[in-house]
Amino acid sequence: MKVVVLGASGQLGSCLKKVSAEREFLDISFPSENEGNILDPELLEKLFAREQPEFVINCAAYTAVDKAEDEQDICRKVNRDGAAYIASACASHNATLVHISTDFVFKGNVPQLLSETDPTDPENIYGVTKLEGEEAIKGILSRYFTIRTSWLYSEFGNNFVKTMLRLGKEREQLGVIADQTGSPTYAIDLAGVIFDIIESGSESYGVYHYSNEGVTSWYDFAKATFDISKTSVKVNPVKSSEYVTKAVRPAYSVMDKSKIKNTFSVAIPYWRDSLEICIQRLQPE
Repeated sequence: MKVVVLGASGQLGSCLKKVSAEREFLDISFPSENEGNILDPELLEKLFAREQPEFVINCAAYTAVDKAEDEQDICRKVNRDGAAYIASACASHNATLVHISTDFVFKGNVPQLLSETDPTDPENIYGVTKLEGEEAIKGILSRYFTIRTSWLYSEFGNNFVKTMLRLGKEREQLGVIADQTGSPTYAIDLAGVIFDIIESGSESYGVYHYSNEGVTSWYDFAKATFDISKTSVKVNPVKSSEYVTKAVRPAYSVMDKSKIKNTFSVAIPYWRDSLEICIQRLQPE
């Protein structure tokens, strides 16, 4: 079963490399951006012709949420057009696509679990373009798994946990937003579920939600990070209205994961348990 990972140099791509090695998943390739630029259909065609993948995992995305408000064109090219080019290449080569999307496709203004069938209504350009990418794939390809995730972190790349650990060493106190609620996702856990889906042989294609279990705020997420890492820093709760960003974020974007659990029989770890594992790996004794 040949698998190709696009966007392999990013956080999730790095986690997929780690998990594939642990699982001894041998027939998998991680082409560089020069080999698999998702904005170059001709280059993608050459890659697919050479590799002949059965599955393609698309981790490539424009994820700078605030910057996207000023760079709408490039954000749309990557998140919508790039997704469409990949879907077209998959269709031409009879490959199944695993595409990573986001909870930001929802408005997130109602405190209830968000299911895959709930209406989408993104509030920022990043969310708009990721939804456009989802729709582009749906219009081109029938064999796809779109996985919406949230608050991604790991030992790799730039993310909230690593930023908090760095700032905790540099400052005596921090202000962290306390009125935005969601579910963190350890990217190693997500990588494992992606391989579970591929190895299942399932044809239950469509959209799925995945994050770790549980609900928290950015403030409590930061507090947990400092408690587990034994970092002495005072954390002050801040309202979103006091910390204005260019892009509007959902106030409540907790996703219902019943579908992915029931379809693939996956057990999803509690967010704090996974955070402890990540911090242990970041701070080995």
